[in-house]
Amino acid sequence: MPGELYADAIGEITVNGTIVRIDLVSLSVTMRDDRGQLVPEHRQRIVMSLEGFANSFDVLQKAMNGLIEAGAIRRAEPDNVVPVRGPKPGGEGIRNGGSPNFE
Repeated sequence: MPGELYADAIGEITVNGTIVRIDLVSLSVTMRDDRGQLVPEHRQRIVMSLEGFANSFDVLQKAMNGLIEAGAIRRAEPDNVVPVRGPKPGGEGIRNGGSPNFE
């Protein structure tokens, strides 16, 4: 087994009980979808405990924050963000603990 593995992305993360499976994918050299885009192919699977996954997530989050602070990458703002309206003046229409989602 090689000491290194290249992957383009994580294809899927599956949790089954206390086991986490992380499927790594790479873009196919030969297969394309209807739009002519290369499709992802399964390459390798990482299997770990929930505790190991949680610890790994913390390490990845710290690495991401370091990259952002160093200016190597920047956090993209999602295009589909919808602003949430605050409460109406006088509290009109606020129910269920004051959430504007239930006006």
